[in-house]
This record gives sequence, structure tokens and C-alpha cells, in this order.
Amino acid sequence: MDAELEFAIQQTTNGKQLFDQVVRTIGLRETWFFGLQYVDGKGLTTWLKMGKRVLSQDVRKESPLLFKFRAKFYPEDVAEELIQDITQRLFYLQVKEQILSEECYCPPETSVLLGSYACQAKYGDHTPDIHRPGFLANERLLPQRVHDQHRMTREQWEERITNWYAEHRGMLREDAMLEYLKIAQDLEMYGVNYFEIKNKKGTTLWLGVDALGLNIYELNDRLSPKIGFPWSEIRNISFSDKKFLIKPIDKKSPDFVFFTSRLRINKRILSLCMGNHELYMRRRRPDTLEVQQMKTQAREVKAQRHAERAHLAREKTARVDADRKRLDLEERLKKFELDAQKAMNALALSEQTAKELEMKVAMAQQEAAVKEQLRLQAELQRADAERAAKNLQTNQSASEDERRRMLMNTKIAQAKLQQMALEAQTKDSETRQLQMQLMDAKRVQAENAARLLKATTMPSSGGGKLADGPLPTHYDGADDGNASYQIPDDSSANPDMMRSEEKRTTQSEKNRKMREALASLGAELEKSKDSGKLSRLDLLHIRNVKEGKDKFKTLRKIRSGNTKTRIVEFENM
Repeated sequence: MDAELEFAIQQTTNGKQLFDQVVRTIGLRETWFFGLQYVDGKGLTTWLKMGKRVLSQDVRKESPLLFKFRAKFYPEDVAEELIQDITQRLFYLQVKEQILSEECYCPPETSVLLGSYACQAKYGDHTPDIHRPGFLANERLLPQRVHDQHRMTREQWEERITNWYAEHRGMLREDAMLEYLKIAQDLEMYGVNYFEIKNKKGTTLWLGVDALGLNIYELNDRLSPKIGFPWSEIRNISFSDKKFLIKPIDKKSPDFVFFTSRLRINKRILSLCMGNHELYMRRRRPDTLEVQQMKTQAREVKAQRHAERAHLAREKTARVDADRKRLDLEERLKKFELDAQKAMNALALSEQTAKELEMKVAMAQQEAAVKEQLRLQAELQRADAERAAKNLQTNQSASEDERRRMLMNTKIAQAKLQQMALEAQTKDSETRQLQMQLMDAKRVQAENAARLLKATTMPSSGGGKLADGPLPTHYDGADDGNASYQIPDDSSANPDMMRSEEKRTTQSEKNRKMREALASLGAELEKSKDSGKLSRLDLLHIRNVKEGKDKFKTLRKIRSGNTKTRIVEFENM
């Protein structure tokens, strides 16, 4: 899925030895989930038997021999059972490929949500400056079926994925993979191995084998099982040639019998049943010492990882704060410089205004002196006129005409004298006003000089410094046409945990925000859906949604009633 490994084997190398080489190379300790898968000589996918020599098995004699390291058994709850990061990553890659290749059905809106977690797992936190429109152009995040069924461009799909992706900020890549798996494990086809079987009536059906038990599906519906049998109800599993027989714990119930088309299919079914049942019971027993140590180590690593992430987040926040303070100080400095320049301009203007006022005052004073001289001259002329008048009055020999003429001249001189006195008074008033303006200008000049001194003096910052920046075995089945697996009695199992899976709910049921977001996106996608391109699984999913069904609600329903009733129901299908 993620890399290719090459190993040299000998004629005597068995499956277990090759498997051990692989898990040692990749550093995997949770080996009980995995196996080596290959295509046999008849084109069927099968699992390498651990106890047999590799070259004696029906492996295509190619050079090199091709095997796929795959999960053979799935956990009930990924959050509780997958301990190592490498285990979570292997499951993430495999489940993601199953969804994208449509081996596991996933509805469109859930595909978009899973695609956003895949982005977080690959790219880390969403950064708008880096993850610009088009950065997902070459990514495969949605099943092709989803693209084909909606009249939407890749850009529109990218926008919807990115909207959710941006909300995962702060989530570790490992946590994003785990969130992907927590949502994917609620899909109806997750972790199910399907086998075509027939009941005694000859009706063709599907048998689904998974971590929780055995389920029976109608031939045209692999999404919703009709009958279910938990592993806790089974005490013996066996086959004889093409006949498969399961004995329930309830001895009043008849045997659960079905038929397959090939003996090797029964071998595969038995191997999967044995492994899944062993893991089912193991989860209900206390953890082994090795598993306890692995979980403790995983918790410590996870806590350290989150602490490092928090430390990096604090450092990033400190850098952002320092940059913000630096920019703020630079902005304040620019403002101070601008204010200082304005003050200097105002000071220059006030000095120029003061000089102009001084010139006006000097001119006014000069004009006042001239007018004062004219007034004195007028006073002299009036005195002369008065003396002349007196002389005229005392001069009896002067004629009346001369007297009137002299009187007229006196009146004229008096009028001029009054006018000149009035003008002198006006000039005195203007002179005092100019003197007051000069005093005001000098006061403004002094104030501007004080403001300039204050503006050009930097205040102390008062802040901090700027930042510088033994594990369960693999079951091989049998080589002949008969095999049997007796379920061992297990008194160490916790009875309160038996069938505990029937109390579970899906992630969307637990998370109201996720449920509402999925419903909103589903309604939006409905508008662009091409109904003519819907597959049968799409139609079945739409029906289940309308009926309010989900994986665990269906599980509780198909296990209702006693074992005998369900076996009779199977025989009548």
C-alpha cells in the first residue's frame, strides 16, 4: 500500500518465517490482525498458511513471488484496540483504499468528511497561504462513483473538502488517521468478508464474517444483513467438503448449516471464523502483560507528542505576539515621526506669521507717527487760525468780507482737524490689535515648540523584549476435506462485556455537530445529484437513511429473538 519490500526465502521457509521477517522489518508488534495475501493458481485471493512451506502452497510461480501485507482481522473499536502508530497507519491505508476502490460502500457526504481527515493526515494544519485553490487537483480523495453521480467540478469538491479540512487545525496527523478510522468503522461494509452460500432450500445468499459475528444477507443487498449470530452464541464450527456446520451454544437450537461451491472457500471461512472468534473473546478478557506495556508506552508517547505540539503552539503564539508588537511599535514610530514633521511645519508657519505681524506692526507704528505729525501741524494751523480770528475781531478796520472769509477758513481747518483726529484714533486701535496678534503668535510659537519637543521624545515601552525569533496464533485451516474448531470454555471472560457491541452507536450519533454537518452537506449534494447514475448500494443506503437505520441499529434488530428462531428464519429464506 505504501512501500514494496523484498525478501530472500529458502525452499524450507514457511509462512510464519516470512511473516516474521516482514513484521520485524516494519517494526510491528500487533501482529494478530495481519497476514500475507496472494492470488492462487485459480485466480482466487487467499491467505498464506503460517505452518506450511511457502513454495508448497498454491502461489503463482512468478519471479518474484508477490504477497500483500494486509489486515486479515479487524478490531471492533479502533480507538480502543489499535495501539501502535504503525498499526493505525496500516489500517488507515487499507481502509482508505477499500473506500476509494468502492470495495467498501461510503455515501458521498461521508466521503467528503473522510477526505478532509486524509488531508490533515497528509498535509498537517491547513494554511491558506500554502494550501491555495487547486492544491488537491492531483489527490484521490473521493470514490469515482461520487464524482460521476454529481454535476460538480473538481474545484467545487475541493472547496467542500477544504472547508472541513480547515476545521481540523491543531490535530496531529496520527489523530487524523484515527478519526478517519473511527468514522469508517461505522460503515456497513467495513471489515466484512463476504462469501456466496446456499441454505438447505438452495437459496443463494451472502455470508458475512466480521469481528462481531456471522451475518446473513440477501443476494441483492450486501449493505443490510437480515439475520445475525454473535460469536458468543457459537460453540463449534466445522465443515465437510462443501457443507459448513455451526453448532450453537443453545442445545435446543438446530445446527446452522449452509453450503458453498468450493472446498477451499470453506477453509477460508473456517480460518476467518476461528481468528475472529479468538479476538472477540480476547477483547473480553484482561489484557496480557505485553499488551498492557504496549498501551502504557503508547499513552506516554501520545502524551509526549501532545506536549511537544502544545510547546510548539506556544512558541508560535509567542512569535506571532512579538511580530505584532514589533509592527505596532514601528507603526507608532511612524506616527511619532509624522506628528513631529507636522509640528515642525506648524512652527515654521508660525514663525513666518510672526514676522509678517511684526512688519505690519512696524508699518502701523510708522503710519501712526506720520499721522501724529499731521495732527500736530493741524493743531498749529488751528492755533494760527484762532489768533488770526482774534486779530480780525479786534481789527476794526478789517472789512466784513474778510472776516467771513477768515471764519470760513477756520471752519474748514477745524473740520480737517477733526477728521485727522478720528483717523489717528483709528490707527491707534489698529496698532493695539496688531500688537495683540503679535503676542498671540509668539504664544502659539512657544506652544508648538513644546509639542515638537514632546513628539520627538520616544516613550518607554513598558513591555517585554521582542522575541528573537504470547500473541494469538494464525489459524491455517486444514488440508483435507474435513475440519472442526471447538470453541474453548473461557471462564476468564467478563460476562458483562459479552455482546457489548449491541450497545454501541455511530460516531455521528455521538457528535451532534458532525451529524448536522453531514445532513446539511447531504442536502446540498442532493441538488446536484444525477439520479440516473445511482448504484444499487446508493439506493439501499437512501432507503436505510429514510428508515432511520444505521449499522448498530440493524445489528440489534437482526440478533433479536432466540438462536433457534433466527436459524429457522435462515432456513426459510
